[in-house]
Amino acid sequence: METSNILLQLGLAEIFGVAIVVIVILVIIASSIRIIREYERAVVFRLGRLIGAKGPGLIILVPFIDRAVKVDLRVVTLDVPKQKIITLDNVTVDVDAVVYLRVNDPNNAVVKVNNYLVASSLLSQTTLRDLIGQTNFDDILSKREEINKRMQEVLDAATDPWGVKVSSVALRDVSLPENMHRAIAKQAEAEREKRGRIIIAEGELTAAEKMAQAADFYVRNMAAMRLRELQTWTEIAREKNMIVVTGGDSTELGTLLGIVKERTPAVPHLDENQIREIARQEIFSVVESKREKKKQEEPKDTGRETEAQ
Repeated sequence: METSNILLQLGLAEIFGVAIVVIVILVIIASSIRIIREYERAVVFRLGRLIGAKGPGLIILVPFIDRAVKVDLRVVTLDVPKQKIITLDNVTVDVDAVVYLRVNDPNNAVVKVNNYLVASSLLSQTTLRDLIGQTNFDDILSKREEINKRMQEVLDAATDPWGVKVSSVALRDVSLPENMHRAIAKQAEAEREKRGRIIIAEGELTAAEKMAQAADFYVRNMAAMRLRELQTWTEIAREKNMIVVTGGDSTELGTLLGIVKERTPAVPHLDENQIREIARQEIFSVVESKREKKKQEEPKDTGRETEAQ
């Protein structure tokens, strides 16, 4: 009986020991197997020496010898906090920005820098202060794309040894003091007034050029000048409460306008085409009468010349 009890105790101890060994083996196997996602890489160190980046998928590590550090390869957004910066023309502005970066080389991101996120954030703040301090205030407002590109190039060159790629940088907000708001409003008003005066001057120049061209045309075509004068008198003849004083050569023209006024029907709203037609007919009749008078005076002049001879 005592022998059977001893054997039973020995069997239980062996079973318990085997169970412990199996559990330990399972724990070791579980610690040596890692699953790496598609957007991650595992940088493996064996006895402190760099082995390389592994993944994605299932990787196996040597227990108690290998150590893996996971690195995320997705784009990370860094918020550069708002900073009070003095520009090149001594204007104080509050500027903040956003930096988009990702890990390009997992090995360097782990080996070359302690924490690439903190290092990139501090470097972004310093670079932003340097670039804004070297730029005029007007360029900050009008050339944001150029400033973003310059800042992206500087950060990319600085973080490249760390295995980090800066994809883009964007200035998010530029804040000004209240007194600068009033100064900018005055400047904008003066700029609009300047543009308005320039447009008026350009219009005057164009009108003067056209008038000079018209004057040259009238010099070469006196008949056109006369017709334009007659048209002007026709337009003036519509006003009944206007007194027109003409020069010495305009007596016949005043008579003509009186005839046109008498011949014009007493209609309160007379069509402009009708007035022009009446004026054209009267002008034609006056011209014809002048021609007849010249023809009648020509024989008399020839007779006088013969008697004088």
